[in-house]
Amino acid sequence: MEFDEVVRRRRMIRGYDPDRPIPPELVDKIVRNGLRAPSAGFSQGWSFLVLTSAEDRERFWTSTASADGDPGGWLGRMRTAPLIIVALSNKSVYLDRYAESDKGWTDRDEARWPVPYWDIDTGFAALLMHLTAVNEDLGSCFFGVPADRVQAFRTAFGVPDEFNPVGVLSVGYRGTDKRSPSLKRGHRPVDDVVHHGRWTSAAGA
Repeated sequence: MEFDEVVRRRRMIRGYDPDRPIPPELVDKIVRNGLRAPSAGFSQGWSFLVLTSAEDRERFWTSTASADGDPGGWLGRMRTAPLIIVALSNKSVYLDRYAESDKGWTDRDEARWPVPYWDIDTGFAALLMHLTAVNEDLGSCFFGVPADRVQAFRTAFGVPDEFNPVGVLSVGYRGTDKRSPSLKRGHRPVDDVVHHGRWTSAAGA
């Protein structure tokens, strides 16, 4: 697709065709495109846990399920995805990188960072994978691991404590889906979001 078409068609898809696995070469392309994301200091402090087998996918859903989940709703449709990619960030990689001589900092003080770029960069990588899925005519949805299930997830897959699951992509060929009722909110007007030259608002006009 043309890039504009990819952006226009991008949305979160929560229902997949369980009988259409994604070819391994396409899984590899999606993940490799994630590696093209920018990162502060070229730290690349991300890792991706790729789950394609039915056993691994079931282990993921079991380990991350909350007691108040709704298996008959959107989550039930998500479980039909043949591919799950967990995007994880590693803060220590960034702290170490910026303590190197070419960066000029002499310590690993986290207070130097105005925002957690390790999480932001990992989000960039997830977005590139999400857009790659759209470009390949696949459906994809980005969602989070419930905070109270992060440790259970780490235990289930042997993930070291320094890796934090920033988000998860479910990916597959589109199946039965239902548009999120949140979309009724519509996009915010450009003039409410974009500020040229200086901050302006109706209240300050």
